[in-house]
Amino acid sequence: MTRDNDYHKYDLARLKAELGKEREVKEMLEESVSDLRSTLCELQERLQSVDGEGNEWKTRYETQVELNGQLKRQISLIRERLEDLRGNPIDRLASIRSYDEMSIETLRQRLKLLTNEKSDLQAQLMDCHHQIEQEGKVL
Repeated sequence: MTRDNDYHKYDLARLKAELGKEREVKEMLEESVSDLRSTLCELQERLQSVDGEGNEWKTRYETQVELNGQLKRQISLIRERLEDLRGNPIDRLASIRSYDEMSIETLRQRLKLLTNEKSDLQAQLMDCHHQIEQEGKVL
């Protein structure tokens, strides 16, 4: 068998048809690769966006946990004070009598201490209100 006979098996029209199909497949694959690259870019952008949100939510969570801890401590202190006040009525009168026995200077110092504590608590309350308003705006 000669080489001329091998080439005769493939007529020109058939080779052109196969070449056309190969070109179509190549174009389709190039288009698919282009689409996949676009999708990859979009997914990378979304991942970066989600990472940023994750950090924001993590920060919010940590802030809330810290705030909850402070509030739990304050609740504990208030409960202790409330239990002291609910105690024996005679003891309540004893604390009032102890104020009667204090000097004016000691009473002023006590008043100053209580005023500072009140201011601190009011500042914390305002901070909590502000934080709640800011978080409400974000949502």
